Amino acid sequence: MLTGASLDNLAENRSDYRNILDKFFSVQFSLNERGPVYLFKLRDKSTNEPCILVKEDSHVSEQLEVGDILDMEYSSPGLSKPNTHLKTQIISKNSHNIFTGHYLVGLSIVEEQHQQL
Repeated sequence: MLTGASLDNLAENRSDYRNILDKFFSVQFSLNERGPVYLFKLRDKSTNEPCILVKEDSHVSEQLEVGDILDMEYSSPGLSKPNTHLKTQIISKNSHNIFTGHYLVGLSIVEEQHQQL
C-alpha cells in the first residue's frame, strides 16, 4: 500500500517525466568519441521514465547496458531552442511486444551539464 509520501513521490516523478517529454522531442548520443551519432525519438510509455525504441539486432542495442551513463543531447521540438546536454542513465532494456524485434530502453536524467549548444 502506498503511503502519502509515496504518492507524493510518484506524482513528482510522473511530473518530472512529463516535463521531459513536453520539453524535448528527441535524443542523440555517441557510444564513443569516434563512433557514429545515434538519433532517437523520445517515447512515452506507461512507466515514469522517457524511453527510446531500439532495434534488437542493431550495433547500438548490443552496446547499451542497463546502468550505463551516457552524455546525451536532447532536442526541443522547435528550432528556436538550443539543444541541452544531459548525463543520462540507461535504467531498463526490455523487449517490446508491439514492435517485435525492438527494445524499449528506459532513460533517467542523472545531471544536467551546464552547457548548451
